[in-house]
Amino acid sequence: MSTQRYLVGHQLTEADWRLFTTLIRFDTVYFSHFKCNRQRIADFPALSAYVRDLYQVPGVAETVDLEQIKRHYYVSQCTINPTQVVPVGPQVELDAPHGREALS
Repeated sequence: MSTQRYLVGHQLTEADWRLFTTLIRFDTVYFSHFKCNRQRIADFPALSAYVRDLYQVPGVAETVDLEQIKRHYYVSQCTINPTQVVPVGPQVELDAPHGREALS
């Protein structure tokens, strides 16, 4: 992701959107809830910028509700989280500049 803007080059494709749905949830939910806690997406500069780039496509941010996504996972999966405690964090800065325009 450090040498090309999108998965298959310089054009946004369905593959990017399919990956986005996983990546957008990773730091907020998968990292702690599913114990995928070695590294976050935020720890990978190019991948983190890629997620922000897709999130900032006009109309996309309005479809992403990280609090609802987090609540859903932590409350609906009682075998993983029997107490149904929903963490406050982490804070994800999806509106931060991504700087990926130069890769187009």
